Amino acid sequence: MTHYSRRSFIQTVGSGVGAALTAPAFALPTYPDAEPNRKLNVALCGLGRYANVLKKGFAESQYCRLAGVVTGTPAKAAQWKQDYKLPDKNIYSYQTFDQLKNNPDIDLVYITLPNGLHKEYAIRAAQAGKHVIVEKPMAFTVRDCREMIDACQQAGVQLAVGYRLHYEPHHRELMRLGQQKVFGPVRLIEASLGYQLAGTPPDDWHLKKALAGGGPLMNLGVYCVQSGRYVLGEEPIAVTAQYGPVTLPDLFREVEENITWQLTFPSGAVCTSATTSNCTIDRFYAAADEGYFELNPALSYGPFKGRTSQAAFNFPVVNQQAAMLDDIGKHILAKTPLPDHIAGLEGLKDMRVIEGIYRAADTGSRVTLPPL
Repeated sequence: MTHYSRRSFIQTVGSGVGAALTAPAFALPTYPDAEPNRKLNVALCGLGRYANVLKKGFAESQYCRLAGVVTGTPAKAAQWKQDYKLPDKNIYSYQTFDQLKNNPDIDLVYITLPNGLHKEYAIRAAQAGKHVIVEKPMAFTVRDCREMIDACQQAGVQLAVGYRLHYEPHHRELMRLGQQKVFGPVRLIEASLGYQLAGTPPDDWHLKKALAGGGPLMNLGVYCVQSGRYVLGEEPIAVTAQYGPVTLPDLFREVEENITWQLTFPSGAVCTSATTSNCTIDRFYAAADEGYFELNPALSYGPFKGRTSQAAFNFPVVNQQAAMLDDIGKHILAKTPLPDHIAGLEGLKDMRVIEGIYRAADTGSRVTLPPL
């Protein structure tokens, strides 16, 4: 599998070499005109595992610069300050966070905190006059998502959710194959994601209801929900779901360890998914009237491998985070609204489904999802 930077992938597709790929993926976003020679200055809020993943994304981004950090750990602050040559005025703790409003050298806050802190810090960032990217899941409830969207609108700032897979060429091809019915109508999707948490310290925030909001459904299942929605181009109308089994009861006292669900869409398509914390699984499969398409690995960071019923995929590997940052940066610099697939309402749409999955699993009944 060939590896490309985000820039070289765009150049490859633009030069026509992309036609040599197995099939043409959905076009990458068309960027608006932005202020020349300017980057969006971003402060990372929360320097945990995913912040380290984002380092390469910032290094490759043409339109976003890591300009500041927010952390409760002085040693991390010192290390990131040294590594990125950050000025003292761009280093914040959670106690000094609101002072961001006095710093014109920070344009946007990227929140990579535990799920339970997304809403608070997104609203506080908006109130400080900063644009916001929040990692998935956007929040715990649809109501929380609406409050975040409203706060950003009232402050006149933009709100994005970190949906990196919308910028990944294999996934853009899944969207094309499904939405354009290349193999006819899609009837069944299977999308599952899981990894092992055995051996995880019991105080890990992913195991705490107050910080995680739930188990693997909140942390991983959101990718499965997303894939069904964007491959079909539809919003699900009903769900059934089942918990279990519990194989690690000492760890999973507060959140689910395993959950399986079935989404029904207006076209009659069904998306069945499982997400788990006791084994590794990472796959996507779609069956249509005249063929199929699949990825395995599918929903993690890649590199992805896939095929249709006719041929294998041969798409380049791109840095998903860099491509996402560039799209967000370009739109904000150009003072244009963010695309729907990355804006806050997209996070709310996923949370509508996740709330329904938990309700169906809790009641053992089919749940009709409420209108948006």
